[in-house]
Amino acid sequence: MKMMQSRHAGLLVLAVVLALLPLVLPNSFYVDVAIKIALNAIVVIGLNLLMGYTGQISLGHAGFVGMGAYGSAALTTHFNWPPMLALLAGAAATGLLAFALARPILKLKGHTLAMATLGLGIIISIVINNEAQWTGGPDGMSVPSFTLFGLTIAGEMAWYAVAAVLLLITTWLALNLIDSPVGRALQAIHGSEVAARVSGVDTTRFKVRVFVLSAVMASIAGSVNAHYVGFLTPGIAGFFPSIELVTMVVVGGMASVFGSIVGAALLTVLPQLLQTFEGWEVVVFGMILMATMIFLPKGLVPSIAQRLRARAVKGA
Repeated sequence: MKMMQSRHAGLLVLAVVLALLPLVLPNSFYVDVAIKIALNAIVVIGLNLLMGYTGQISLGHAGFVGMGAYGSAALTTHFNWPPMLALLAGAAATGLLAFALARPILKLKGHTLAMATLGLGIIISIVINNEAQWTGGPDGMSVPSFTLFGLTIAGEMAWYAVAAVLLLITTWLALNLIDSPVGRALQAIHGSEVAARVSGVDTTRFKVRVFVLSAVMASIAGSVNAHYVGFLTPGIAGFFPSIELVTMVVVGGMASVFGSIVGAALLTVLPQLLQTFEGWEVVVFGMILMATMIFLPKGLVPSIAQRLRARAVKGA
């Protein structure tokens, strides 16, 4: 009960921070970074449900981001679909692909599962590169503005409001999922899949569900990002973005929704700080991941929370 109360108190704090943040950001550049943090956090929360809570690794999640982004872009550009309908169609297509592949992929364990998801991401990236008539190929493609009921979302503050609301909804849904019987089943699978199966948990069904859910969340964030930026290149679905997403999960904290947000914030801001060291981002990301696994194996948020609880117990 205390854990549930603290989670929802954290949601309230997040809402206050998101509401006040635009008042302290000095210019549009920082608002742009805040929007990217929010959209990355949505993807990372979904990935954390899969990795941190269920114990199923994915090294190709950027492929789902790319599917949503290019699906929405292609439908609005080539077929004049309304952006919201294109976003939903892209999410549905991504979910169907994830559902079709989840059972064979999630039968694998450990490094074989990691390699299979990596291969899936690479395949999606190759398709985006090769289908130039729909995606623009390596040169990329422009994406129309996002309009809804005749209103066009324009300007950093408007997009910040959209990203902030989506992040709040995603966080609320994830926290409620974790506190539900489904969430407990996912954590049981992570603890011991055999024991969970013996206890009556349909492990295959739950793993498929969370895989599809995480893919759909990535697709939606990808679509929103495509309309916000206004231009796409195949790099959005590449290998390095997938590694970035996994690093955000690990650094922020496995099995921690708020750790996902912290990890997304840190590793979205970091490239901005490393612009003078162009070409060394991969090295820095690797060093951060290694340092986290050595000194904070549970990630930043769970490790800090554990130390604060230990101090509170000693103080009492």
